[in-house]
Amino acid sequence: MKGVIVTGTDTDIGKTVFAAGLAAALGGYYWKPVQAGTADGGDRETVAQLSGLAPDHILPEAYRLATPASPHLAARIDGVRIDADRLALPPVDGPLVVEGAGGVLVPLTPDMLIADMFARWGLPAIVCARTTLGTINHSLLSIEALRARGVPVAGIAFIGDAHEENERIIPAIAGLPSLGRLPRLDPLNRDTLARAFRDHIDLSPLTLG
Repeated sequence: MKGVIVTGTDTDIGKTVFAAGLAAALGGYYWKPVQAGTADGGDRETVAQLSGLAPDHILPEAYRLATPASPHLAARIDGVRIDADRLALPPVDGPLVVEGAGGVLVPLTPDMLIADMFARWGLPAIVCARTTLGTINHSLLSIEALRARGVPVAGIAFIGDAHEENERIIPAIAGLPSLGRLPRLDPLNRDTLARAFRDHIDLSPLTLG
C-alpha cells in the first residue's frame, strides 16, 4: 500500500481542497473513512468536482453520518457504532490519499482518537495548517500528538494568505519540510486548483508509505 494521510490542525481549514489537489496530482485514489454531516453532500462529492478523478478512484466512506459533529457524537446521535475493523485501508492499485476528520485528536469513538487510527494505518501524514494567528501553537501541538503515537509526518502544507514568518518558523521548529502554501482560490474549480497546486505546492519531499 502506497499512501498518505491528509490531516490538519482544525476543521474547515481546507483539507478537502488540498486532498483533492493531491489526489489529482498523484493520479491516485481518495478515501475519507468517516464523513459526518451530509445535509449538503460530503467531502467525497467535493473531491469528485475538484479533482477530475475517475468515479472508481473516489472511494465510498466506511461511515456516512448525517449529524454535523465530531464522529463519536454524530455516530451516537445517528444510532451507529463505529468499528475500527471497518476502517482498514482499502486495497487500491495506486497511491491512496486518506483524509481525516477535523484535527488529529478528534474522537472517532469514546476510546479512540483519529490519531490512534492513523497509527494503525502506518501511513505518513501531511499536516494542513492555516497561515493566520494561532497557527504556530496549533500546528506544533498537532505534530507532537502525531509523533507521540508514532505517526510519521511527511511535511506541512499551508493554506491561506501568505505569512512569511509563520510559514518559516513552524517547519523550522518542527524539523519538517514545508510543501508550500495553497492560496484561497476564487473561483475554486478543477482548473484553478490544478494550476495552484502546480504553481505553489512542492511534492518532492513526499515519500508515500
